[in-house]
Amino acid sequence: MVDADDDDKPSPERTQTDASLRVERDNADAAMRAKQADARADADQVIKLARDTADAVLDAAREKADIRLGETAKHAVIAERVIEDAVLHDERASADAELQRERAESIDTLARLLPMEREKTDRYLLTERIRSDKDVSHRDDFLGIVSHDLRNLLSGIVLTAYMIEPVEPQAAAKIHRYAARMNRLIGDLVDVASIDSGKLSITRAEIDMAAVIDEAIDMFQGLANTKTITIETRIPERPLPANLDHDRMIQVLANLITNAVKFTPDGGAIVLQADRVAGGIQVSVQDTGMGIAGDKLETVFERFWQVGKNDRRGVGLGLYISRCIVEAHGGKIWAESTPGAGSTFSFTLG
Repeated sequence: MVDADDDDKPSPERTQTDASLRVERDNADAAMRAKQADARADADQVIKLARDTADAVLDAAREKADIRLGETAKHAVIAERVIEDAVLHDERASADAELQRERAESIDTLARLLPMEREKTDRYLLTERIRSDKDVSHRDDFLGIVSHDLRNLLSGIVLTAYMIEPVEPQAAAKIHRYAARMNRLIGDLVDVASIDSGKLSITRAEIDMAAVIDEAIDMFQGLANTKTITIETRIPERPLPANLDHDRMIQVLANLITNAVKFTPDGGAIVLQADRVAGGIQVSVQDTGMGIAGDKLETVFERFWQVGKNDRRGVGLGLYISRCIVEAHGGKIWAESTPGAGSTFSFTLG
């Protein structure tokens, strides 16, 4: 069964971008509504304050005028003031109605402009996406051509190594070793491009995970022997059947074993364990190497992660690709370590 993603399936990065865009739009709408409400409240407060001040000034002026008026004149003034107050009330009511009308027109205008602005933004975003998709497609095509040509060149180099092996066995062994490393690097770059475009292929089949672990160990036993590192397996159940991608499992184990050998000093030990757990299989690769600081355990699976700034023993893609492969199988991967006492990389598979 092939679980390869469809060509039109959005990449994880794009899905995340769309979700972020929706959140940002919702936040922007909420912020705009809040600002409009605040602006209206501020305007209402200013109008109320101005009216209260005007009323206070008018009342004070009237009180002063009342003191100087006689009783007969006061009655006439009171009647006149009633008329003035009624006129003022009507004028204020008219002004309030006009203000509400202007606000309604403003809200209506904004409501009509916002979709237009969004449509313009969406068109721009769509144009940028189309351009970006073309760039990615061109990049993938270029990467495919380059990787194919590089592998052809490597095939020629490996063939030459076989030819000189009878007379220069040590030199031939080095060529084979370096060619294998170059081939893995090319494969890693192709895989990263596939992951970025959401097209990492997974081909599941019934396999024996215990046999896969043995196969991976055989691939790197020679490398471990050069550092007198022992590799031990602890697999209580054999066979260990599972529905997984054989080649991808070899790839994950190869990355973990390579790192274990790389960072374990001469004379150290590596232990591979596998057993059934609730819901699947758990595999662990434990070493007696230098260990990893606690604050780095969450970042070791990020792209281009390296132990230190000056560490050049790889480009930092292996653990990132391993995480993506494990997650594509519905599992998870993590690291545990004590600096100076080694590390344990574990992953589960559904």
